[in-house]
Amino acid sequence: MPEKSYDVITYGRSSIDLYSANIGADFVDIQQFNAYVGGSPLNMAVGTKRLGLHSALITGIGQDQVGDFLLNFLNKEGVETKFIQRKPGFRTSAVVLGIQPPDNFPLVYYRENCADSKVNIDDVIYANVGDCKLFEISATALNVEPSRSAGFFAAEEAVKNNVPILIDLDFRADQWHDPRSFGVTTRAYLQHCTIALGTEEEILATMLSDPNQIKITNQQISAPEIRGNVDAAIQKIMALGIEALIVKRGDKGSTVFLKNGVVIDVPGFKVEVMNVLGAGDAFASGFIYGYLNGWDWYKCCRMGNACGAILVTKPGCSNFNPTLEEVTAFIEEKGGF
Repeated sequence: MPEKSYDVITYGRSSIDLYSANIGADFVDIQQFNAYVGGSPLNMAVGTKRLGLHSALITGIGQDQVGDFLLNFLNKEGVETKFIQRKPGFRTSAVVLGIQPPDNFPLVYYRENCADSKVNIDDVIYANVGDCKLFEISATALNVEPSRSAGFFAAEEAVKNNVPILIDLDFRADQWHDPRSFGVTTRAYLQHCTIALGTEEEILATMLSDPNQIKITNQQISAPEIRGNVDAAIQKIMALGIEALIVKRGDKGSTVFLKNGVVIDVPGFKVEVMNVLGAGDAFASGFIYGYLNGWDWYKCCRMGNACGAILVTKPGCSNFNPTLEEVTAFIEEKGGF
């Protein structure tokens, strides 16, 4: 088998993240913001690179200084940026976040006229996803054209080249014209995938059929409460043919559901929470590192749990992803794998 140029290629959202510098302040009382970078696939590209993998990102940015800000950070990190396309007439997206630990993180997306939604099939052809060991996509990239059809094309190319596909369910209700369309689209994509990652709410959203199941909490449409039978939703997702579904459970750890019916619970790590945003992406980075190094499911998730636990003690996402040395020391301090 020929050597691959990249360990992992990630696909989807990228943004400047403006996170409150006034920890604990109500959103209306915020005086200052810190500027970081974010977007789930970008976070994973950085997270896996800091762990030692050769990572690349497929996304779109505007012909603007915010795009320059993202490229400057990614180039310093050593993430491959040649597949990041400038999209004339469109803007690099932004996120604004309040930080009120332990459980209130009001979030506002600015994704109108968004450049990363303009990634197209030609961009995917140029990136050649067959030339990586794992392809990761975040489901928000499937919400509109042309990034949706480009994402499906990337899946076809990955399958054709025997590249495993990991999908982060990444449910953002306000990014879909109807929450049910998230489920319809994501279920179609899952039929190409090897592994899926998601929270219980995202798993329920994947199988959502009744809009009455969804409730907006804290006035945030991007952070809904979804009612339903999680176990039934898990079984329906597994029936789509994936090899493994990883359920992220925060400080409780994670659970692996395998296609042979085996269920593996993996304990988490207790830490003091500052900011939960980006923890799932840090988890995915650690998981991918273990997966590509041939670790068993338990150890992969334990690595992911540790990366997520470290990140929730920090005020941002990509900028604070741990290195391999940091996460190894953390795990040893907490009693090992």
